[in-house]
Amino acid sequence: MSRGAIVRVLIALAGLMGGCGVALAAMAAHLPDAARLGSASSMLLFHALAAIAAVLLAERGLVRALPGLLAACGFEIGALLFTGDLTLRQFAGFGLFPMAAPIGGTTMILSWLVLAAAALAPPRQQ
Repeated sequence: MSRGAIVRVLIALAGLMGGCGVALAAMAAHLPDAARLGSASSMLLFHALAAIAAVLLAERGLVRALPGLLAACGFEIGALLFTGDLTLRQFAGFGLFPMAAPIGGTTMILSWLVLAAAALAPPRQQ
């Protein structure tokens, strides 16, 4: 897969995350006992924007490209695990797998650190 295709997929996934985040926010506001969905919504919305920002920073050359794109992937994978686990627990009564939410949260934290490192690393000479 070309870098351009990867970038488009990451942005498309971030768009889906944003849409799902808004939907979960509406459900959290209208369904009884849906506090988990509020947290899931916030994580999706914040990390959708973070993924888009990381991609754009990498594409503009403001951060190192590979770690910038890896950070975007991490934001999306981490958010999927975290919010998928919370949402499944809300609607099905069980989670994705043991420790899915903490693994997702840790992945998002590490992705923020990767993005910071990508910004501090000297740019590659062309």
